Amino acid sequence: MKLLEGKTAIITGASRGIGRGIAQVYAQHGCDLALTYSSSVEAAKALEEELQPLGVQVKSYQSNAADFEQAQTLVDHVLADFGKIDIVINNAGITKDNLLMRMTEEDFDAVVEINLKSVFNMTKAVQRTFLKQRHGSLIHMSSVVGVKGNAGQANYAASKAGIIGFSKSIALELGSRNIRSNVIAPGFIETEMTAKLPEDVVQGWRNGIPLKRGGQPEDVANACVFLGSDLSSYVTGQVLNVDGGMLT
Repeated sequence: MKLLEGKTAIITGASRGIGRGIAQVYAQHGCDLALTYSSSVEAAKALEEELQPLGVQVKSYQSNAADFEQAQTLVDHVLADFGKIDIVINNAGITKDNLLMRMTEEDFDAVVEINLKSVFNMTKAVQRTFLKQRHGSLIHMSSVVGVKGNAGQANYAASKAGIIGFSKSIALELGSRNIRSNVIAPGFIETEMTAKLPEDVVQGWRNGIPLKRGGQPEDVANACVFLGSDLSSYVTGQVLNVDGGMLT
């Protein structure tokens, strides 16, 4: 059963990792996709080619979600190319980890700009479209770190916690117009980034998770399918932890 047939989604930061996994699962569910990337041109084009045989419209756009004007321009281009937008998945993000003692102002600002301000930029850019349609689903990617904090990640935790406060406020503002705003907080998800880590380090993390394994990008993608589809039509202002029980 294709739960997203006839819908169009924007996924930011879609060329790798969790964003790529969401794009793959969304395409399998019949969703047309506007995918953004910041610099990975080859990876974005390869993903386009991989998904097009599934019978969905797919187009990638080079766009920096942390730039207010670029977010506005992106939405204009997607509307011109697809005719509508039903779902926005704010997935773009970076880390610049360090203890506060060693963290520079530049590293703090960069993480907040890309992780948090991008969510404001994209939500602001799509708001008028959603209001006109009287429907839309906003899905913002936070983290377990945004819920519980983590030593050495004050900038990342602050940005991801900010996403939760922002999303809940937007849910209250736009709910009367049938616009929903929800957050997904992934735990330890195994991607190409974690594959570069020593196996004993990764295994140590797995051992600390109640389900005793890391998550896969499709685990997060499946939660995005639920929040983007009509199955969740009465769900807004929520944080869905996809973490194998880490926050239990």
